[in-house]
Amino acid sequence: MKYKELIQQMTLEEKASFMSGKDFWQTMDLERLGIPSMFLSDGPHGIRKQAEAADHLGLNESIPATCFPTAATVANSWNQELGELIGDYLGKEAVAQKVNVLLGPGINMKRNPLCGRNFEYFSEDPYLAGKLAAAYIRGIQSHGISACVKHFAVNNQEARRMSIDTIVDERTLREIYLTAFEIAVKEGKTKTVMSSYNMLNGAYTNENQHLMRVILRDEWGYEGVVVTDWGGSNDRVAGLVAGNELEMPTTAGETNLEIVNAVSSGKIQEKVLDEAVDRLLDLVFTTEQVFNNPLRDKDFDVNKHHRVAQKVAEESIVLLKNEANILPLQKNNNLAVIGQFAKEARYQGAGSSIVNPTRLDNTLECLEESGLTCIGYEPGFERYGKKNNQKINDACTLAKQADVVLLYMGLDEATEAEGLDRASMHIPQNQIDLLNALSEVNDNIVVVLSCGAAVEMPWIDKVKGLVHGYLAGQAGSRAMLRVLSGDVNPSGKLAETYPLRYEDTPSSHNFPGKEVSVEYREGMYIGYRYFDTAAVNVLFPFGYGLSYTTFAYSNIQVDLDKVTFDVTNTGDVAGMEVAQLYVGSASSDIFRPKKELKGFAKVFIHPGETKTVTIAFDDKTFRYFNVNTNKWEVEAADYNILIGASSADIRLETTLAVEGTGAPAPYDQAKLPSYYTGKASNVSVEEFESLLGHKVPKSTWDRSKPLGYNDTIAQCAYAKGGFARFAFKLITFAHWFLRKIGKRETANLIMMSVYHMPFRGMARMTGGIINMPMLDGILMIVNGHFFKGLGHVLKERKKMLKQAKGLSKAEAKG
Repeated sequence: MKYKELIQQMTLEEKASFMSGKDFWQTMDLERLGIPSMFLSDGPHGIRKQAEAADHLGLNESIPATCFPTAATVANSWNQELGELIGDYLGKEAVAQKVNVLLGPGINMKRNPLCGRNFEYFSEDPYLAGKLAAAYIRGIQSHGISACVKHFAVNNQEARRMSIDTIVDERTLREIYLTAFEIAVKEGKTKTVMSSYNMLNGAYTNENQHLMRVILRDEWGYEGVVVTDWGGSNDRVAGLVAGNELEMPTTAGETNLEIVNAVSSGKIQEKVLDEAVDRLLDLVFTTEQVFNNPLRDKDFDVNKHHRVAQKVAEESIVLLKNEANILPLQKNNNLAVIGQFAKEARYQGAGSSIVNPTRLDNTLECLEESGLTCIGYEPGFERYGKKNNQKINDACTLAKQADVVLLYMGLDEATEAEGLDRASMHIPQNQIDLLNALSEVNDNIVVVLSCGAAVEMPWIDKVKGLVHGYLAGQAGSRAMLRVLSGDVNPSGKLAETYPLRYEDTPSSHNFPGKEVSVEYREGMYIGYRYFDTAAVNVLFPFGYGLSYTTFAYSNIQVDLDKVTFDVTNTGDVAGMEVAQLYVGSASSDIFRPKKELKGFAKVFIHPGETKTVTIAFDDKTFRYFNVNTNKWEVEAADYNILIGASSADIRLETTLAVEGTGAPAPYDQAKLPSYYTGKASNVSVEEFESLLGHKVPKSTWDRSKPLGYNDTIAQCAYAKGGFARFAFKLITFAHWFLRKIGKRETANLIMMSVYHMPFRGMARMTGGIINMPMLDGILMIVNGHFFKGLGHVLKERKKMLKQAKGLSKAEAKG
């Protein structure tokens, strides 16, 4: 151990106290031994350090920081260097604000387009997500602080995220849901990993020995710290044994005592605790060094960071439709700017990632400097979906006078938020009504889309141009105008597939898990892996994006280490092209997607210029996880080497014979027909169990049992206690009423922080206001013993206050 001598000076109680937070955002310090506390801050796309009362949900305003584009946006850049640049600037701001650990990036897979937190994640593809995450981490950690990759693992829905049990087969787990984390750990060398709230195959992730010990520590060689998501600890001792060092936020000493008792009773060896303390001390001291440097930057150049945010946004914008070359806009076009998002930009998500921007560009204010001619602006619709025919009429009156209509559409902040999933893939109907009306009076409509996830577009034939900015951060409005005007040639390409309709999504039959568990019956067939293999038509394929120029591919050459090819700019505008390497096995012995992304390169090419591109193969190019040998293997086969401008636009193709590792095929093909054909959108439970190798657990609540720690407040709907059922009705009424009067964000907060919260969350998230003995009393009330439970709560509350008072007196004397 690195800090053995220091640890020997610590008492058992001090070591245990070191395992949970001092408050909401800080770790424990130990002044007598010179151990400082660390500050952890939200920050996937900007620092969210709160100056006043701390909360995890984005309620209280944070210190101003640059709001960069979200991960879903940056993924469309397909540019690792850009990811490292963002990380670099995030790291500079973290150092300026004395943040030791920046809680990001988030790299969970986009299994389903309705996941409410998709705006915070990179992609449906683990290779792309992992490479970009590693770039972010390198940039952040170049400043001496720590990134914290999250949420480990298979956290792909927000509903019931603190208690849902994710049922997934081992091969899918390894190939789809863990590969991005593997890249982040091995290539990014992240110093911190955040465990997710959910269970994985029957065990909470931060207690899951297979995930935390076997894979993360033993196989990947991870030596850093694991921190819980806030309030995400279930059994503190089990988490510690699995290698989860830090529990956040504080539990006012309650779980520290659990650790002390476990060591004292011999339940766990003290060396397990010592190892955890050693890893946490290393994180504290290595990240604290930068703050002790007298030359440390205590401020940052706001304008320079804003310009970097703009550059990132410009390269991440995706041109999806350009009929009759309506874009770029001509300087002499008279433009009608319509849409409430033009005046008040939709530029980031909602929840714990909300950033208080240092500046915020406004489309209407930036129009003049763009050189475009605007004849007027109309909001056209109410932001949160309320119908308003007068606004539509006013917008149509303006549109009649314009050469081109710029229509700003998208999803509002209350629709995409942490803690809840979207109800559908639709754009709000009042916006569609506006588009329909505008199309009757003007044929030249360009839609500027702002949202953090895939949406359905049955209206697309009514527009000539479609530009998707995703959630482009504080400088996104100016960046968008530079693309529309032609000052910037768009080079973004989609990092996720856009289905024609939600029902085409392979996980739609099993999303979200509504009670006990969620079954990943589609296996590895998510995103383009499913659509390409099952030959299902899509609106926009993975990797798709247009440019103001054109590119030709030629001269492919391949050997065992790499593929090379030429890309020529055949248009008359300089631009960047994202060339994508896909690999598919010609063998049918082991089921696989038709093709999988295994490399990419973004190149800048002048008109008429040809550049030779080389994409090297790596350890992930040909591998698959064999569930019989329990390790990565290579199948001996001919492999199709495909170079494309998207997953559906393959420009070059060749084959390569690859020697295998000789492992026997792990599957009985007759028992897995859906997986061998790739048509895995509605797999039977029997076939899924054949893939799993065991029976699936019961997915519904047992309503005959009393409610316990890990049951949710939503389950009060069938509680034995009348008071609990009344409380449930009160909560659901409050949610309905707040939505009815337009307070959608507050209504969402009820769903996020109350409705889906497990009862243990009352103790884990209240900073010691409620402890576990008090929670026992609350559960008595819930389960029909009102007076007994109330008495127990009051007794335990009195006992807790007495203990706290005694501790304060002891500290004062000390």
